[in-house]
Amino acid sequence: MKFTLSWLKDHLDTTATAAEIAEALTDLGLEVEEVTDRGARLAGFTLGKVLEAHPHPDADRLRVCKVLTDEGETQIICGAPNARAGITVVVAKPGVYVPGIDTTIGVGRIRGIESHGMMCSEREMELSEEHDGIIELPSGEVGERFVDWLAANDPAKVDPVIEIAITPNRGDALGIRGIARDLAARGLGTLKPRDVVPVPASFESPLRVTIDADTLDGCPLFAGRLIRGVKNGPSPAWLQDALRAIGLRPISFLVDVTNFFTYDRNRPLHVFDAGKVRGNLRVHRAKGGETLEALDGKTYSLVPGMMVISDDTGPESLAGIMGGMATGVTGDTVDVFVESAFWDPVQIANAGRALKINSDARYRFERGVDPAFTLEGLEHAVRTIVNNAGGEASDLIIAGAVPDTDRAFRMDPARVVRLVGMDIPEAEQRRILSALGFRLEGEMAHPPSWRSDVQGEADLVEEVARIASLTRLQGRPMPRMHPGVPRPVLTPLQTRTSAARRTAAALGYNECVTYSFVDAEAAALFGGGTDATRLDNPISADLSHMRPSLLPGLLRAAARNQARGFADLALFECAHVFPGGEPGEQGLMVAGILVGRTGPKDVHGESRAVDLYDAKADAEAVLAAMGAPAKVQILRGGPDWWHPGRHGMIALGPKKVLGIFGELHPRILRAMDVKGPAVAFTLWPEEVPLPRSQTAARPALVAHDLQPVERDFAFVVDAGLEASVLVNAALGADKALIAEARVFDSFEGASLGTGKKSLALSVRLQPVSATLKEAEIEAVSAKIVEKVTKATGGTLRG
Repeated sequence: MKFTLSWLKDHLDTTATAAEIAEALTDLGLEVEEVTDRGARLAGFTLGKVLEAHPHPDADRLRVCKVLTDEGETQIICGAPNARAGITVVVAKPGVYVPGIDTTIGVGRIRGIESHGMMCSEREMELSEEHDGIIELPSGEVGERFVDWLAANDPAKVDPVIEIAITPNRGDALGIRGIARDLAARGLGTLKPRDVVPVPASFESPLRVTIDADTLDGCPLFAGRLIRGVKNGPSPAWLQDALRAIGLRPISFLVDVTNFFTYDRNRPLHVFDAGKVRGNLRVHRAKGGETLEALDGKTYSLVPGMMVISDDTGPESLAGIMGGMATGVTGDTVDVFVESAFWDPVQIANAGRALKINSDARYRFERGVDPAFTLEGLEHAVRTIVNNAGGEASDLIIAGAVPDTDRAFRMDPARVVRLVGMDIPEAEQRRILSALGFRLEGEMAHPPSWRSDVQGEADLVEEVARIASLTRLQGRPMPRMHPGVPRPVLTPLQTRTSAARRTAAALGYNECVTYSFVDAEAAALFGGGTDATRLDNPISADLSHMRPSLLPGLLRAAARNQARGFADLALFECAHVFPGGEPGEQGLMVAGILVGRTGPKDVHGESRAVDLYDAKADAEAVLAAMGAPAKVQILRGGPDWWHPGRHGMIALGPKKVLGIFGELHPRILRAMDVKGPAVAFTLWPEEVPLPRSQTAARPALVAHDLQPVERDFAFVVDAGLEASVLVNAALGADKALIAEARVFDSFEGASLGTGKKSLALSVRLQPVSATLKEAEIEAVSAKIVEKVTKATGGTLRG
């Protein structure tokens, strides 16, 4: 939304500068995007006086002029027919940039005679389209800056242009009147009355208007007046200057009037050439398939249900969006029908999107215009047309009725303090609402018809707060719930989540934030993709299901990075996953993937492909940061998206799984378009048991003063037996005394027999109260052999 300072002052009696107004508008919620100083491009132009003007000896239409400037007398060649001695002109000296011709003036030679500058026309300075001659000023001193002369004599041509951003709820600010009202309520001036005296009716209009019954919900009010005997032509200078300043091209007076009121009062209008209208006008819904050539020169095919204005021959205007070419006004127009209507915002928005038309009328109607101003806006336009283009007006033609927008909300002065934290006296609150157009009746506030966005008591508080200025808010510390040192506010799960993120980042992983939705195929690969997790209204076809795991999103990210040349990746994410679609069927997961190699190639040959032990080490580090027990079991039996022989479940027991690590199945990598090798881990922070002691202090260091004892055992077992079965059996022989058990050797050979292998196990015994005696060591060793033999079916190797 653009407007000039002088245009604003037509509605606001103020002495505030453009900078003060811009600052206030942003504070009011009408954010200023740009303030353009239109005088800056004219800063180099000065006034001069033509002393002599003689014909050019070698050109009939050129004159050699002697011009007095602030630098003395100079010679300028000019082709303007009005160049003569005695006039005050605008001079562009060498080095000055002329915007209208996109040229920097230099010293030139024209037909053999030097010219030291240029005397300018209005079009060359982009002040208007006038170029029949150079500018003649009625006053001014030689050497005076032209921009200063304009500021004193014609400020509308150089005053600043302010552009503001309009939020969808502030349709009233799409009119300069609405902007002025906000500024007046803030105290930057006084709102000027802009009443209109309706033009008396001279005759009864032969043109009538009807609205179909099924269209009244989209057009509750349609009004117009017929004007005979108008003379269309160029607009007055003030109107052309106003429109040109905000980037609109003046076309003709009748067209410019509608554009003027669109910006001045947020009242879109349309003018029909009444001589081209056949019969009467009818507002109805299109059947579909009708065509209309609009004022933009394009032909549109109407969609069924779309609102349209037709005469007896067919559609003549796209309701609330754009008029038709067939009944558009021209320089020969004599009789016009001025239309002012109220259109439903939603239906106008739908029609505009369907036709792909962006017009000023659509932009305003879909954000909401003032329905109560429909008739008054028509009278303003008719008065302006009659005063400037002549003619006589008919009686008022009305179809429908002004919609009733009256509503009221309780005004609670104390609520401002509760919701905003600002102590504003009740009298000031009432003054603000009254200045904004609210009607106050006791405790009830009636919003004005132009504020359709005010729909509750909280909106009243917002209006008071923004006019009073939220910059007045003072920061205050929140009161403590309990005296003394504040209690921790983070839950244990939040603390674990933070620790997991920090640890993964410290390990070299990059955190990802992916969508909670995946496509059905990816979800099915990880145990999801059922109707229970399917979205009813997905934002796109490839985001149709809630994710059952974080791995699909991470693998998609890895694939995108690989496609762009990044082969070695370490990515992680900490977020919720959704195995089911019911409330509570979700859980927190920490997942990470490693793809490619451990690092770049080097002369030491340390770079290698990532393997499951890298994922295992990182998973154990993250679990340790979350407070998981150090003693865990590594089990098989993970889901089928893991490699069947190269993964492990980190568990505290068969039913207490903390996470899974390992290689991803090649089938998964192919489906996700990831080039391996790729290993991963998934952890469930909620499964990590809470510590028995909730103290913030670290536990006491347990240091043993008795020497540990290690014993080695070798068992002959079936070749397919998992080493973890043997380790877990050995640990179960004496949980108090056995501190560690690990496999340190594996051997297969003909001497062991077919289908057999030898696993060597080192068991570490840690005494607590006394040094172990030989008999005690032998007793524990016998238990280990017994447990392992029973669990594996193997024998102690001789």
